[in-house]
Amino acid sequence: MSTTTIRIEDSLKQRLAAAADRAGKTAHAFIVDAIADTVELAEMEAEVHRIADERWGKALATGKTVPWSEAKEYLVARARGGAAKRPVARKLGNSRGA
Repeated sequence: MSTTTIRIEDSLKQRLAAAADRAGKTAHAFIVDAIADTVELAEMEAEVHRIADERWGKALATGKTVPWSEAKEYLVARARGGAAKRPVARKLGNSRGA
């Protein structure tokens, strides 16, 4: 394990101590948890962007996509726990499937 030094304003240090105390943690544990949470969030965001770029590339390569209205209807039904037929991708600009 390595050591890293950080410099923080006195007012933030006081807020940190109070927040750590409320959480029942040491200031060190509070900082480590905050860093770990932030790193995890950054990694998840990077993965979302990677997947989005991959899917956008596929849409551009195939020229096929799903209209937002159909995607939204599908997602809402799934979120409510209902059965939903997965929308079919079709050529860009062809929202009616004709």
